[in-house]
Amino acid sequence: MFIDETNITLKAWKGGDGMVAWRREKCIPNGGPYGWDGGNGGNVYLHATSNMNTLSDFRHARILRAKNGEKGGIKDMHGANGEDLIVKIPVGTIVTDVDTGEVLADLSREWEVFPICQGGRGGFGNAHFPSSTRQAPDFAEMGDV
Repeated sequence: MFIDETNITLKAWKGGDGMVAWRREKCIPNGGPYGWDGGNGGNVYLHATSNMNTLSDFRHARILRAKNGEKGGIKDMHGANGEDLIVKIPVGTIVTDVDTGEVLADLSREWEVFPICQGGRGGFGNAHFPSSTRQAPDFAEMGDV
């Protein structure tokens, strides 16, 4: 079946939350904050390819989204970034915003890549927040959407 027009929703996802953790080792009784940052959320890219000539792959898939960033860890362990989503579309596809009618991209060349959605930033862990007056912060940031 040949389909040359479709509506799909693309979503980049949120960054991972920062971690609240405390350094506890045998010879260091008051180690201080040790939680690290969450990973960034996955991005969404449109990739034009000549191997396709129809949008029939999107007939049933109405919402496509990248992966979340992972939560931060302890001992310098940054959370993993979310996996990016690469959506392959036929060369010559024109991408428009349904609400405004604005043309976002005209992918007329092979291997052209358009970043359409950016994932959220990962939150800071409690190792980012100590100061001279607050040496043991017991909070971390949530990841951005």
